[in-house]
Amino acid sequence: MFFRHTLIFNKQRCAPRRPRMLRNSREHLHDSHIWKAFATFFPKPTTFATRTTTVTDAYRSIAAPSTGEFKDRGSKFIAYAWPVRSEAEALEHLEGQRKEHFKARHHCFAWRFEPDGSRFRSNDDGEPSGTAGRPILGQIDSLSLTYVMVVVVRYFGGTLLGTSGLINAYREAAAEALRNAEIIECLVKDVYRLDFDYALMPDVMNALKKLELEVLRQSFEDRGQIDIGIRQSETAATLLRFRAQLWKVSEEEAEGVGWPSGLTVSAV
Repeated sequence: MFFRHTLIFNKQRCAPRRPRMLRNSREHLHDSHIWKAFATFFPKPTTFATRTTTVTDAYRSIAAPSTGEFKDRGSKFIAYAWPVRSEAEALEHLEGQRKEHFKARHHCFAWRFEPDGSRFRSNDDGEPSGTAGRPILGQIDSLSLTYVMVVVVRYFGGTLLGTSGLINAYREAAAEALRNAEIIECLVKDVYRLDFDYALMPDVMNALKKLELEVLRQSFEDRGQIDIGIRQSETAATLLRFRAQLWKVSEEEAEGVGWPSGLTVSAV
């Protein structure tokens, strides 16, 4: 709570009124009891984790599904975390939990997508607003994760937990599931397709090997085709090095030439 001096306005001046001094220790004691009572009925609000999003070609996610559990006054909260790539996939996991835990009262969830975490959703599934989905999302954000979904299933134990109890239960269940997960760093990559005559195949394969480029797909029919993945922030520099390897020249010299005849390089 913030206290400010009250301003008294008149035609001559605008001056702050001094706060009234307590007359004696008995009055001070009386006022202190009032403020203690006020604090009891109006506790500090719960704060949720905030997320600062930065556009980048690297992000954090989880490697595999994981689970966690939390119990409070008879209620059981079972959390499931998955790495997911789309909302459709996330909804499939949610529907699977609703079928598996059909006797549970609530199936609350949250997810985040995109490398910068800009696309998200949380749902309380019948719990009081803000007591389930937001705490779950807060745990995802506390670890700066994306492409992640967490579902927390609640079996009611017969005792109401209240707002603070629900927030704590959903938060702790989600946190336990994420603590049990392996967190990994993933790279955002551009994909390019190399389409070439077989006469160029030895040079192409040698350049790929020297630069240690990731081969995503390869096909050898009428012509050779290879799809490669390049870290987004390094695409231009990597393609230049690749061209220099094919021409067997320096990178400076490669800047002034195109791709060898018989080879096309295109973004997929």
